[in-house]
Amino acid sequence: MIRGVSFCVEQCLPVSHPVPVREGDQVIQSNNFNAGTTIATIADMSKMIFEGKVDEAEVGKLEEGTEIKVILGAINEKEFPAILTFVAPKGKEENGAVQFTIKADVKIDPSTKIRAGYSANAEIEIESKDSILAIKEALLQFNRITEKPFVEIQDEDGKFKKVDVEIGLSDGINVEILEGVKEGDKIKVWNKASKDNEDEDEDN
Repeated sequence: MIRGVSFCVEQCLPVSHPVPVREGDQVIQSNNFNAGTTIATIADMSKMIFEGKVDEAEVGKLEEGTEIKVILGAINEKEFPAILTFVAPKGKEENGAVQFTIKADVKIDPSTKIRAGYSANAEIEIESKDSILAIKEALLQFNRITEKPFVEIQDEDGKFKKVDVEIGLSDGINVEILEGVKEGDKIKVWNKASKDNEDEDEDN
């Protein structure tokens, strides 16, 4: 899954956007030579457009037509289904990273009140597996020379030994272990971040 996609909402529930003219202003009727003066913009209440940005490392996994989930910051308890309709062919560098714009059509329940400009996150399921062996990704260590992942497993004498592992899917928090670790193994917590995560899991 890709989490934390920044986005804004456009063309949603407000019946009208700010009126661009004031009382007493001159207006021009549209004709063949002039587009005329816009006196109001009416939003389509049945449509909501999701616009977000995805890092270059993930954009290659996205395809138009993919189903995604949108979670609005103001309505955390609900997920809104959406269909990805646009993936930018060219990225823009922002804060040292190349970002690609994506857009999606979001389905809104008529009973839900939405306002333009809400911030939100999107979840896009790229690949999934059931019944796999996984560990906290923070428990992984990497060989400085080969850059291959390994963990330290406690043996019967209470000492830790390095074991190379083969990893699979990752959601940025948990990572699938294909080889090297079996269920019940005690893995060394080598950094504070992973220790804090384990303490939170125990509290929950």
